[in-house]
Amino acid sequence: MTLRDLPSVDRLTSELHDGSLPRSLVVAVVRDAIEEVRHLGDGAEPSQAREVARRQLNLLARHRPVRIINATGVILHTNLGRALLSPEAAAAATTAHLFYGNVEFDLTTGERGARAPYLRRLAAHQTGAEDALVVNNNAGALFLVLLTLAAGRPVPVSRGELIEIGGSYRLPDLIAASGAVLLEIGTTNRTRLADYRAALSHQPSLLLKVHPSNYRVEGFTEATELGDLVNLGRGAGLPVVFDAGSGLLDQNAPWLPGPTPPWLEGEPGIRQAVETGADLVLFSGDKLLGGPQAGIIVGRTALIDQLRRHPAARALRIDAATAAALTVTLEAYASGRAADLPVWKMAASDPSHLEARAQAILTAAGIEGRIVEGHSTWGAGSAPGALIPGPVIEIAAPQDAFTQLLGSDLPILARRHRGLLIIDVRTVSPDEEQQLAAALRAACLS
Repeated sequence: MTLRDLPSVDRLTSELHDGSLPRSLVVAVVRDAIEEVRHLGDGAEPSQAREVARRQLNLLARHRPVRIINATGVILHTNLGRALLSPEAAAAATTAHLFYGNVEFDLTTGERGARAPYLRRLAAHQTGAEDALVVNNNAGALFLVLLTLAAGRPVPVSRGELIEIGGSYRLPDLIAASGAVLLEIGTTNRTRLADYRAALSHQPSLLLKVHPSNYRVEGFTEATELGDLVNLGRGAGLPVVFDAGSGLLDQNAPWLPGPTPPWLEGEPGIRQAVETGADLVLFSGDKLLGGPQAGIIVGRTALIDQLRRHPAARALRIDAATAAALTVTLEAYASGRAADLPVWKMAASDPSHLEARAQAILTAAGIEGRIVEGHSTWGAGSAPGALIPGPVIEIAAPQDAFTQLLGSDLPILARRHRGLLIIDVRTVSPDEEQQLAAALRAACLS
């Protein structure tokens, strides 16, 4: 093969550019492909450049942000974006992107104002705290707390609470990055108040309790109650910080009908943590709260002011669209409309209604399958081990049906279990049912 045998960049770009990707990006991929084949030497075929470029372009196209039908039953699927916003919250975010707004502007004075003061007041009101601060995510919230209050000083943490979550986030690493010094206390399965009391001799900066929101330690276990830790902190003059994680606003979930469902058992409520006396409580905006990605810090005004003044607070702050979406989400709780948030509508869906939807999808697809009792899960490190009972569709589908569904024009993610394809309609929007049925028919009858 000679250099002359290879296709030109212009010709190959014209062949492969279908408008789905920017032409300039296609040109760059084609150039790389031609160069790759050129380096293969005499044994290469000129047609290989076309195949290499096509493969790379297909891969890039599959990596573009696209809509996906979530048929897994995992309500807060980390890989699919976690909590879906309510239409009102999404509209507020869109407005913030399309138009100017009073992000840091005081309409009463006509001068620069504080950032999102209404959101801070709303978050404090809904949790019963004195004050609030919102940053970009909950890991950022804890990082800011450690930077501000604990840099260079010990932070005692129970060995049973040294969490690791997806994306290589490890609590010991975060503490080290903040400049604080991790002081491990207790054991993996048992950490008593006496362990925290013994840690006082190391002159810690604060007392930290972390809710292990993505796992549970069961059996011969003992954990220090937040109230006991608060009493110890007050006696020692130390702030108590509780990283609650998932963001269940009230452990009683009063926005749901009837008693608190068993699938929320053990998940701490933010309001209850504040009432117990924790000086700072940290939680996510995009998990059980049902809003956009954010880290919310509520607690004592004096401590919140310290966090707000730290230089890192600006680096971690949220943008106008996030503030708008989170505001509308919290207003739903304040107005008694939290049950209408997508996360709670999905979690509390009536099983008979889900079964009817599942049967309609099977009928429309015209394939063999059966509806059986199954379960959905929260996901995203929320309510570990909690199963939400409900019907699912079981299909003895061809082996490649799972990947065929992913390759649909509107990709569909299902579950696989013991050779069966599992479809959970709890996380499928009603307006996606026809597309799901058509894709199932194509994947299972091909």
